[in-house]
Amino acid sequence: MEPNPADAALHVPGPLAARDVAIPAYLRHAYTWAYLDPRTLRWLDRPGVVSAILWGNANRLMRDAVAEFAPGQRVLQAACVYGGFSVLLAQRVGALGALDVVDVAALQVANARRKLAGFRQARVWQADLSMSGCVVADAYDGVCCFFLLHEVPEAERYPIVDNLLAAVRPGGRIVFVDYHRPHGWHPLRPVMSLVFRRFEPYAESLFGAAIESRSARSAGFEWTKTTCFGGLYQKLVGTRRG
Repeated sequence: MEPNPADAALHVPGPLAARDVAIPAYLRHAYTWAYLDPRTLRWLDRPGVVSAILWGNANRLMRDAVAEFAPGQRVLQAACVYGGFSVLLAQRVGALGALDVVDVAALQVANARRKLAGFRQARVWQADLSMSGCVVADAYDGVCCFFLLHEVPEAERYPIVDNLLAAVRPGGRIVFVDYHRPHGWHPLRPVMSLVFRRFEPYAESLFGAAIESRSARSAGFEWTKTTCFGGLYQKLVGTRRG
């Protein structure tokens, strides 16, 4: 097997070390049903379900995020994503690029490896992105964080955002796509408030400050933010200076 061009980008654990990656307590508490239970994984990881969860916006949000990257780039995806997002990213970077997908849950890692089995440019590894040293600084042309931050408590957001920003090389780009506080007139605002309280207990705390404010490294980036679907979703793009 030929070496992957991203081999130096991650501190990749061996088989024994990978088993030592601890599942964070918040993940077990709030998301066992969604990400740690194989019985629900096969139901949730369906395009129709993903589309319904995002009110028909899944394909649009995925395409907009993937379009921020270019063929031949080395890209890091922060956490596995249900649906075809990782495949779209692998197709985007192409055979001359490299895609690393990192997730803390072994079940999600195995599922993503299955979906990406046909792409030699893609690797999936188990690691905790809130831990120092999980990625190498300046290692990636692009980093993508697609609907991860709303699923972690505020305390964990700071090291995750900081680690992801550190991974972007000078001139590279980072893309965050996530929930956003909807406009007051949005007809789904009351519904989403109920959804957040029942199924996404950390989501509303994401709205308290801009994503880039979670790391002092953000000062080294140029930022552009757009929202869609009545403000319910945001795309934040940062380009590292230099």
